[in-house]
Amino acid sequence: MYPLHLRRQAVAMHRSGLSLSEVSRQTGVSRAAVRDWANHPEALTGRAGETCARCAPVPAFPEPNPAYSYLLGLYLGDGYLSYAGDPRKEVWALRIFCCDGWPGLIRECVDTLTAVLPGHRIGTVPKTGCTEVVARWKHWPCYFPQHGPGKKHERRIELAPWQCDIVDRFPENLVRGLIHSDGCRITNRVKRTVAGREKWYEYPRYFFSNRSQDILELLGFNLDRLGVEWKMANTGNLSVAERDSVAFLDSFIGPKH
Repeated sequence: MYPLHLRRQAVAMHRSGLSLSEVSRQTGVSRAAVRDWANHPEALTGRAGETCARCAPVPAFPEPNPAYSYLLGLYLGDGYLSYAGDPRKEVWALRIFCCDGWPGLIRECVDTLTAVLPGHRIGTVPKTGCTEVVARWKHWPCYFPQHGPGKKHERRIELAPWQCDIVDRFPENLVRGLIHSDGCRITNRVKRTVAGREKWYEYPRYFFSNRSQDILELLGFNLDRLGVEWKMANTGNLSVAERDSVAFLDSFIGPKH
């Protein structure tokens, strides 16, 4: 049995204008199954009482919006979804990996998940050099439609319109989540020759490293929106080094702790 989120995704793709063959190619679901779901809406309702802010009769935003925007950044950087136990139960685990060198980040990740998913147990699992923060819920794919087969950098990553609405209002939170996951703030040291003598200069700099060009572009777009100057150091590393831009990022991000 296909999970509820995949049924809804496939039907939504078909209703948006994609052919049955194209939906089947992108999702791995047979054309017959997609056609059957489209012709029988009851297949998209799930079991009694199974609902969340996104799949409720009147869809709403995940609350609180600022915490969700931050969590979205953490998920895109160091998080993924997988089945928690038997796939037939359709319970998902959101797993976010935090380096043990930054215990403050681990605490903030736990606090953010607690805010977005109140009343649920948020667990931490020690790993080698890092801690896995995990929360189990049936509706994580509703909150993170970027989930799909394969690695993030090997598939298209694009925000849903409702996610764009949240990020439009809270871009700092998304940027902070991305930097806290796959970014860092360092002291850059460069050597220059001045009046025939070598001098060393130090200045703070932010880096964000990711193999997904879509995620890099998402960060760059929101940095542009915030007026932050940035450039690509190479194909997988985005850099912020201009003094005023670094100072602005420091005002809401700062070093990991």
